[in-house]
Amino acid sequence: MEEQETADQELENYLVSFKNFNLLRSWANIQFLETLDDLEIRDSDIFIITYPKSGTIWTQQIVNLIVFDEHRNGTENVDNMERVLWIEYSTASKDFGQRPSPRVFSSHLPYYLMPKALRNKKGKVIYVYRNPKDTMTSFYHFAKILGYIKPEVTMENFMERFLAGNVASGLWFDHVRGWFTHEHDFNLLFMSYEEMKKDLRNAVLKISKFLGKKLTDEEVESVVKQATFQNMINDSRANYNRIKDDIIQKQVFLRKGIIGDWKNALTVAQNEKFDKIFQEKMEQQLQRGVGKWSP
Repeated sequence: MEEQETADQELENYLVSFKNFNLLRSWANIQFLETLDDLEIRDSDIFIITYPKSGTIWTQQIVNLIVFDEHRNGTENVDNMERVLWIEYSTASKDFGQRPSPRVFSSHLPYYLMPKALRNKKGKVIYVYRNPKDTMTSFYHFAKILGYIKPEVTMENFMERFLAGNVASGLWFDHVRGWFTHEHDFNLLFMSYEEMKKDLRNAVLKISKFLGKKLTDEEVESVVKQATFQNMINDSRANYNRIKDDIIQKQVFLRKGIIGDWKNALTVAQNEKFDKIFQEKMEQQLQRGVGKWSP
């Protein structure tokens, strides 16, 4: 009982709920979120939406390399965390209206908290999803490094929280299922982390086509090269090192960037339990191919 109370207090210390959605208390901009429904959306706006630890920073780099010639050519030294406007978190000033087009936004928010105009197919949304077992494994390490969970919290403990939605951004199943079942409300492209890892060049072509940005073969190759995991780690514009320095002296936003790391973290029993819950909660999405992860 005492252990449960400690865990509940820990959650309360780092999470805040807004309209039944969990946010990181220390970074959340609730005052801005109260006005988000009426945010003016431009046709050229691009929204990168993910559940945490699903390739968010990677997709930001890909989109910025496609959209901004100066970013791709290296003629302008601007961090992605300055180029990309985080909606719910205060990583930069909220000068949305002053930003020139095209604006690139990033968010972990669910479909129902999106601005009204975006839900009426204005602007473009790229939704990236990832094998939830890899997502959970990455999330576990991320939360430990940032101190959101205590060092003694095991993967078993964290898996219970993850499967109950007692983490930032709530339940993975609700997030992914919500976007899939409301895709017709948005001008939306679904991408899986796994397909991006398998064939980055094809992913770049698919995203650039969706954004209406024509690239030469040479430009495509430049995007692919600069968007590899190793190059991003060493690219100060893309690796979020500035926010790392503010929080903790350790690389936390780009850890491994691989497929299947959950196999190093979950037991056979944990894997079977997770798969059973996945089958129950994602029945409709399984018919769409969600769940056909790489081995």
